[in-house]
Amino acid sequence: MLLGTLALSIVVGAVGGTAQIINSIITGGMWALMAVGLALVFGVMNVPQFAHGESFMVGAYVSYFVFTPIHKGLQDNPNAFLAFVAPLIAIIAAGVAGFALGLFLEKTLFYPLRLMSKAGEWVMNAFLLTVGISFMLTNGTTLILGANFRGIPRYWDAEPLTILGAPISMDRAMAFLIATVSIGALWFFLRQTRTGRAIRAVAQDETGAQMMGINLNFIYPLTFGLATALAAIAGASLLFLFQAYPTVGLNPLYLAWYVVMMAGLGNVAGAIVGGFVVGILQTATQQFAGVVWADVIPTVMMIAVLLIVPSGIFGSEVKGISER
Repeated sequence: MLLGTLALSIVVGAVGGTAQIINSIITGGMWALMAVGLALVFGVMNVPQFAHGESFMVGAYVSYFVFTPIHKGLQDNPNAFLAFVAPLIAIIAAGVAGFALGLFLEKTLFYPLRLMSKAGEWVMNAFLLTVGISFMLTNGTTLILGANFRGIPRYWDAEPLTILGAPISMDRAMAFLIATVSIGALWFFLRQTRTGRAIRAVAQDETGAQMMGINLNFIYPLTFGLATALAAIAGASLLFLFQAYPTVGLNPLYLAWYVVMMAGLGNVAGAIVGGFVVGILQTATQQFAGVVWADVIPTVMMIAVLLIVPSGIFGSEVKGISER
């Protein structure tokens, strides 16, 4: 699969030029950012998070409502430094809001559900809960803010960057940089900090982690908050492509699940690679088959992978939380 994707990327570059390869990498980076949060929640908490797209939506809305007044103020009082950092302020605000939302949902909904769930019921109960959260957030947003589209033409009013002879807009380049930094920060946190190692320990053996004194009532909210924050950052970073509206997270959710299922449920590292694989597949599909097929080919590839390797390319058998 990976060799095939590499060969496909070479073909895409040969036919479409360097710009197509770079766009594939940038797109893959954003899908990787979405998928990493999804994989983290499933790997640690065994929660099939089907409200992850709404986290993307929340990030888009928060970024819009933070960035727009700053941008309007800059039109009357230009300030080059503030113009550069304003998008970053909006995106960071979206990440903070996403983290707070994740903490709130875990403490008020998932924690009581975990106490009430019997052995073997957790995954199905959690799945139904996330579907309910998805409906609640989507319909609540429609009720409060309406179904209007809210977007921006660009974050940074700057000339396109030239990378290997290919012009890339500043917004796309910065979105990829933000995704890279976010994933790198998460990777460092999980590998190099005491709390991050505790999260990994819970993912590997929940019972053993508890015996070593790890507090699940601290790890679970933190994990859910981090995952929600990553999705919100993705939604905020791509506001120039995906306008904020109640169901904007639906397509990113599907693509994130494509990545996670193809790479392996709960595999964070695999989700990073899988994001770039899906990015290449989307670009190749648009180039050779047309835009309308952009999501069809990744779906077909995901099904093919699961038929051959049910646990995913990088995955292993996922056990229910009561079997750990």
